[in-house]
Amino acid sequence: MKRGSGILMHISSLPGKYGIGTLGKSAYLFADFLKQSGQKYWQILPLGHTGYGDSPYQCFSAYAGNPYFIDLDILKDEGLLEEEDLVPLQEASSERVDFEKLFYTKYPVLRKAYEKGKDKFKGEIEKFRSENRAWVEDYSLYMAVKEAMDNKSWIEWDEPIKQRYPEALRVYRTKLKEKIDFWVFIQYEFYKQWQELKEYVNGIGIKIIGDLPIYIAADSSDAWAYPEIFQLNEKRMPIVVAGCPPDAFTEDGQLWGNPIYDWDYLERTGYKWWIKRMEASLKLYDVIRIDHFRGFESYWAVPYGEDTARYGKWIKGPGIKLFNALKIALGNMDIIAEDLGFLTQEVLDFREETGYPGMKVLQFAFDSDEENAYLPHNCIKNSVIYTGTHDNSTIKGWFKDIEKEVGEHARSYLKLDHEEGYNWGFIRGAWSSVSDLAVTQMQDILGLDDTARMNKPGILGGNWKWRMKEGVLTDELAQHIYSMTKLYGRNLS
Repeated sequence: MKRGSGILMHISSLPGKYGIGTLGKSAYLFADFLKQSGQKYWQILPLGHTGYGDSPYQCFSAYAGNPYFIDLDILKDEGLLEEEDLVPLQEASSERVDFEKLFYTKYPVLRKAYEKGKDKFKGEIEKFRSENRAWVEDYSLYMAVKEAMDNKSWIEWDEPIKQRYPEALRVYRTKLKEKIDFWVFIQYEFYKQWQELKEYVNGIGIKIIGDLPIYIAADSSDAWAYPEIFQLNEKRMPIVVAGCPPDAFTEDGQLWGNPIYDWDYLERTGYKWWIKRMEASLKLYDVIRIDHFRGFESYWAVPYGEDTARYGKWIKGPGIKLFNALKIALGNMDIIAEDLGFLTQEVLDFREETGYPGMKVLQFAFDSDEENAYLPHNCIKNSVIYTGTHDNSTIKGWFKDIEKEVGEHARSYLKLDHEEGYNWGFIRGAWSSVSDLAVTQMQDILGLDDTARMNKPGILGGNWKWRMKEGVLTDELAQHIYSMTKLYGRNLS
């Protein structure tokens, strides 16, 4: 990874008139702003089809894109929608994403587009379907059955289709053919719009950093279609679920609830499922940040049914065996290891063995002494330094809530002052480090407080909703970022 810098800005947070950021005009304008600012990377959160809670880390599929990101103006230009079809979405527009309102307003509009598009693009849709048959058939059937079952999780479905009995699969594929075809169409449009955007972004010299969640949601087509790769009992209920142990931030730990992989089975099958998943991700992104990377060395397993993550235990994961298999199958990959959290020497050694850069978070640098690994003077080249992540406060919000001594340490170390702005002093600290890559959130570029925070881990509701206002991406702002980027040699080819 060459020396450079980038901005973390999720698709959902882009401005626009239809209630949520999309793959349309505002995405291209943001890419142009990155170029003007001298940035080499655009980092996003997972692009998946979000489920209950709207978290991009809990999706209905490891492969399917989020229908909310499909740009309706592009569909209109394709002749699939009329201007009057878009009125309900214009009324839903907001500076905060209202996922519930989107659910009831966007899908009816997408169904109108499907009715016109299913014949107009029949050949292209069938080509897409054939090329992606390995996942899109299970996903589209899953979504159609889910809708027929009042959107309940597959664990609550009628036993024959829950267990995927061949006759039940045949019956539902026949009975729900039109609904299945709709979901295939949705993915055809998503992938078409994404690939066009990615080609544009790459064409102006910017790489996209995607985000790969380590775990799959319990309520997903993958858990339903491939129960053998998870630790499930004969009734297909989880035996253990994922989370992380209690720490300084969470007294009871975090109970994520994802089913945990049967790593012994995956090893016996040559890790084929993971190879296919990674291969698909490499087509979507230029660089992949793997979330919760330490879980490959050891993972926190909580007995299913527990109310908290307190009573879990550490169990050894696949370690380097998985990544050796991936490298043999796919060659060298640009990967960032999200190595935050409770780190043992075994985890550090494992990351070193992979050779992947780990993460340094500047907000974590000032609560201890000069040996803190996140302080810029302790960073190494093979690392990525972040001012903060989507799970952190904004810089402005961080200064409001931290202890006095921590704030004084940060101000002294980074030489912060109000004239420059604490947010810019933080960004300067990251940009001036030796880490190969430096990344900051768009919220911190704009100097926003915690009303713009993306996520509070362990809190259900209220997350993932921030949207950037229109008109804030000015030439003056771009020049300011460019000057700092040039000063620290992060815009060189």
